[in-house]
Amino acid sequence: MVTVKIINKGRQPLPAYATPQSAGMDLHADNDEPVTLRPLQRRLIPTGLFIALPEGYEAQVRPRSGLALKHGITVLNTPGTIDADYRGEIGVVLVNLSDTDFTVNPGERIAQMVIARCEQADLQVVAELDETERGAGGYGHTGV
Repeated sequence: MVTVKIINKGRQPLPAYATPQSAGMDLHADNDEPVTLRPLQRRLIPTGLFIALPEGYEAQVRPRSGLALKHGITVLNTPGTIDADYRGEIGVVLVNLSDTDFTVNPGERIAQMVIARCEQADLQVVAELDETERGAGGYGHTGV
């Protein structure tokens, strides 16, 4: 378990795990009034939360499966990354991929946040890469 410092300047509860083995914590909308997303519209929804992650960690903001399935609402830049040195408010970029309006009400659970270890890479320039069975096979190369 990792310790994450958090400030809640909003009116909503702190993120929490719904079950003992949940990977993500629900994030709540901290908007002052309902926000309607028209089809294909995107909006930054505030959470009122500010966090300080330890070095070597990131927070990933991901869609809630129920909102995606039932309403076509997802996180546009999924997973959204919150870096360990970011100290601003956590905002969630929601997009309405359905053909009907969707209203985000204050306090509604809009996304989930996963805390994950994150390594930085030391890039080493080389003349060629080692061979593998897959090689340069890309999208769809293994068939149906």
